[in-house]
Amino acid sequence: MRRPRLLRKLADGQNAPLVSIVAPAGYGKTSLLAEWSEQDPRSNLFLSIEPWHDDSRLLMRELLSGLEELEPLDVRFWDVLSALDSDADASVLLPMLVAALEGRSQPVVLILDDATPLVSAGAQQVLTVVAEHLPPGSQLVLASRTRPVLPLGRLRAHGALLELGPLELAMTRTEAASLFRVAGVKIAPKTLDLTLHRTEGWPAGLYLAALCAREQPDSEAALTRFGGDDHVVSDYLRDEFLSELAPEELEFLVDTSILEQLSGPLCDAVLDISGSAARLDSLAHNGVPLQPLDRSHERYRPHRLLRDMLLGELRHTHPEREVALHLRACAWHVEHDELDRAITHAVAAGDPSLAGDLLWEHLPRCLTAGRNDLVQAWLRSFSAEQLSAHPTLALTAAHSALALGDLREAEHWGLVGAAALARSATPATVASLPAGVAVIEAAVGRRGMAPMGRDAARAYALEDEDSPWRAIFSLIQGVADHLTGDPEQAREHLQDGVHRSCLAAPPVETLCLSQLAMIAVEEGDWDQGADLIARAVHQIERHNLSSYPSSALTFAISADVRSQVGQVDEGKRHARRAAHLLAGLSDFIPWYEAETRIALARAALRLADIRAARTLLAEASQLARRVPDAVIFGGWLDDTWGLVDSAATSALAGPAALTIAELRILRFLPTHLSFREIGARLHVSTNTVKTQAHAVYRKLDVSSRSGAVARAAEIGLLDG
Repeated sequence: MRRPRLLRKLADGQNAPLVSIVAPAGYGKTSLLAEWSEQDPRSNLFLSIEPWHDDSRLLMRELLSGLEELEPLDVRFWDVLSALDSDADASVLLPMLVAALEGRSQPVVLILDDATPLVSAGAQQVLTVVAEHLPPGSQLVLASRTRPVLPLGRLRAHGALLELGPLELAMTRTEAASLFRVAGVKIAPKTLDLTLHRTEGWPAGLYLAALCAREQPDSEAALTRFGGDDHVVSDYLRDEFLSELAPEELEFLVDTSILEQLSGPLCDAVLDISGSAARLDSLAHNGVPLQPLDRSHERYRPHRLLRDMLLGELRHTHPEREVALHLRACAWHVEHDELDRAITHAVAAGDPSLAGDLLWEHLPRCLTAGRNDLVQAWLRSFSAEQLSAHPTLALTAAHSALALGDLREAEHWGLVGAAALARSATPATVASLPAGVAVIEAAVGRRGMAPMGRDAARAYALEDEDSPWRAIFSLIQGVADHLTGDPEQAREHLQDGVHRSCLAAPPVETLCLSQLAMIAVEEGDWDQGADLIARAVHQIERHNLSSYPSSALTFAISADVRSQVGQVDEGKRHARRAAHLLAGLSDFIPWYEAETRIALARAALRLADIRAARTLLAEASQLARRVPDAVIFGGWLDDTWGLVDSAATSALAGPAALTIAELRILRFLPTHLSFREIGARLHVSTNTVKTQAHAVYRKLDVSSRSGAVARAAEIGLLDG
């Protein structure tokens, strides 16, 4: 494997006297330096460091011998070697090394590969002298598993240092693909991305993955399963990183493998010990693959493959200890207000009660931050029996389902949660559980809009002033008031909802703003409507809520308003977004779906899509019948149907134009209703219906009811 990307980095850094390449084993340091030494036009000395080089006199002898081979030295070289063989103090020999370096006529590259053993004060002094007295254009290159003890800060500040670490040495996607190709392994792009993620681009890890895949009949399946618990990986990790660790160091790594990030205080708390910060520094310094997460090296992250291997060992040898460690980690993260990690550890410990309590507390933050997928992942860790037994888990499942637009699932878990809460001996242990039940019942609204509003008002009154649930209840009351014909009362509740949700619950705020925009539009104030709906859309985009089904109504109203005020392109874009989200809803809240479809129908009319408007209105009419006390729907539907009819009439040119009355008759022709039944629906006589129907036939140039339906569908007056 050749790595031209890294060779360019080294070539671009030729003005830096010191090159430091520090990474754990398996990052290709030696092969990179070998390739560079072949290509660099300067004279170079490639020295593979052995433990005995830690003797400063022997190290100097090796360096001087190598320099003599490259170019005869101006000093009395054999006298120097004789002095090295004697008991002379190494410090006396340093001036000779300086003279040997400064006396060179050509630049030289001194490559010390695997310089990890150079830890003595004498060896470090030799390296410092070499770095400071190189001839112009020369470089000292140190490749090591640990950071060299040199004045790196001063060299870095003066631009005299080029550093390559694990992040630079990790393979790119292109390099990884090339490795698999050279290894003779076919790999799909998606599997390559997965393998690259698991190995973090670690060249040795990718090579081991290729070996595993090559040995299996189904290489794709083998790579999908590949991880730190694979025996070829675990053997390599043990040999390279763990074999020389003290037993207490290995135990430390095994026990902390439950943690994604490691810090001194966290490890102390989880292991019930002290001194973890120093131990982490020591392990990282000695080449264990722990990636620093901050410049002060207070937090580390173990390599994924290493963590997988250690965690597998913990689960195999001490499963009961793993549970205790997760519970301690959970407690520490709760204390430090890191609820995501606390929940993760509670779930990993298999404690449904603790996980449920934390999930319920954390739920508003997750749902309002567009992280419902994380909630779903946590919930999938528990069985249906466990969800049913714990009210916090059941109600979390209910609200998560509601956010996904699955009303049936939300109602199911809401009922289960209410039953579990009723059975609970101490139902008040977690705040707002009754409010959580009330939200689901009110959102479902099986008894109609007015009871929904009254339920929300009672629940609002029972909650504390600072309760996050009050914003939701304000929204529900506002919607109920609006749809039952009381816009003034609705405006008061919705504005309260905006005030309470602007920071803590953006999805609730967007729905409150959307309802307020609808009220403004009904009153003819398009400017205010445009301002309100723009604020709602801004919150959706700001908080990454564009994929939430609850955003469909906002986008539908925005499409209507923007198409009205002349922003046609934006109106079309938001109409498409609303339609996409609406298609993802399955038997959702009737009033919500009806209102969204009516707003979309208005937008479709303004965007000259009469066919889409008719379809949306027909669907909205069916949904509106499920909430008969939402009286405002009747007016909206009549007005919008009238606009559809007017648009259709204007589309027919000349004397054949249909009247509004005839268009209303036309709407009923595709149905099974007789002329008498159509007349009853429209409150006109049967003869009137017949007369108008025959007028429709004549103007459409057909002779039958079926012909009229076919012709009307052909020209867009009816859906095909």
